Amino acid sequence: MLVTVTDFLWSYVLIAVLIAIGLIFTIGSRFVQLRYFGEMFRVLGQAFRHHPGQVSSFQALTLSVAGRVGAGNIAGVAVAITLGGPGAIFWMWVVGLIGMATSFFECSLAQAYKTRDEKTGTFRGGPMYYIERGLGSRGLGMVFTLLLLVTFGLAFVALQSFTASSSLNEAFGIPTWVTGVVLTAVIGVTIFGGVQRISRVTEVIVPVMAVLYIAVALFVIVVNAGQIPAVLGLIVNSAFGLEPAVGGGIGAAIMHGVRRGLFSNEAGLGSAPNVAAVAYVPHPVNQGIVQSFSVFIDTAIICTATAFIILMAGMHTMGTVDNGVVLTQLALAQHVGPWGQTFVSVVLMLFAFSSILYNFYLGENATHWMDPGNRVLFIVFRVLMLVLILWGSMQNLETIFSFADLTMALLALVNLLALALMLKVCFRLMRDYDEQSRAGKVPVFNPDDFADLKIDREAWSDVPPR
Repeated sequence: MLVTVTDFLWSYVLIAVLIAIGLIFTIGSRFVQLRYFGEMFRVLGQAFRHHPGQVSSFQALTLSVAGRVGAGNIAGVAVAITLGGPGAIFWMWVVGLIGMATSFFECSLAQAYKTRDEKTGTFRGGPMYYIERGLGSRGLGMVFTLLLLVTFGLAFVALQSFTASSSLNEAFGIPTWVTGVVLTAVIGVTIFGGVQRISRVTEVIVPVMAVLYIAVALFVIVVNAGQIPAVLGLIVNSAFGLEPAVGGGIGAAIMHGVRRGLFSNEAGLGSAPNVAAVAYVPHPVNQGIVQSFSVFIDTAIICTATAFIILMAGMHTMGTVDNGVVLTQLALAQHVGPWGQTFVSVVLMLFAFSSILYNFYLGENATHWMDPGNRVLFIVFRVLMLVLILWGSMQNLETIFSFADLTMALLALVNLLALALMLKVCFRLMRDYDEQSRAGKVPVFNPDDFADLKIDREAWSDVPPR
């Protein structure tokens, strides 16, 4: 029953809605993800600047990358290829390109509607905030928040634990329950530091692990450079059914490519806006640009690296391997030797660790919105999250992915509905940034220009005047 409902949502509902909203944002913004691609690097140059007591734009970027980069980039890509064939990677690229525009607008909205926490002075925001303040619907905001808690605070936490434990079991023979216990204990100690401690940890871990993984992947690709045209041809031809069916044909390629692409880059899910809102920036669009680049890093670079490792090793023809983590490990081991399995395990453990920290922040932000100051609610969430880490380490791939896919589909539909209803606000924010940029100014957000919206002026009180 669970699988039937999930497949229906993905096959007939979510893919159509996701692509439709993404195309509206892409075309309506005149391909903002391409227009602002160069601007991304200029904004990133400013992102390193810290404002006292606040999370920097770069820290918010690394925290969101920490969440996006994880099981989806290693296990998810392998699962997409196994079930949908090499063509699934093409559709993963498509959803990533469209998702850059969706992420741009959802994160810009989160910045515009962020609020300042009276106790800490830091910022909070996310879809539940722009749904409540922008649409005037706390009920819809509550539905989103509950789905966010279940999807990221529980389902995705279990999935990260599963991928890390199964990877270490394959490489070192460590029982999955042992990894589960250790990971639960380490996360339990770490999560008592709040978002600023989490952002400091991910600011170090994420760039290092991502660069290491990309470096090894580039080595593999360079060594096998002669295969690049053939691999690209295999991906494109399989995407349109021009190759012998591997994994179920063109329909399976689209469904699994989009499904695993969304799971990996999270564009449109409403998760990244929670993190984007905490950053100190002069204009909401600044963080929209940064978060759009995060989707590019995840899909165009890291997911593609994993896909090339698998396809260049010819592992997509091995129907006997049903565990995505193991498939990637075996593929890398074929390229570089036995240490490849060990390397994937270590990197994946770091990916899982940082992703779980990210998921914890999403849950903490959600419980705060539901009932600020309710310590009991927050403690219950922490305990459930730690239980799911341990539980996930001892489950199987089908159980974990089915649970995560269903809650992810429902979460995305609620957020995409909110974005569709707030299209005009999204484009107003972009035009404000565009007009200031064309005038040769450094864009600065002025709440007075948006007096008809329920903007928290206190959240923008320390932004320098134009």
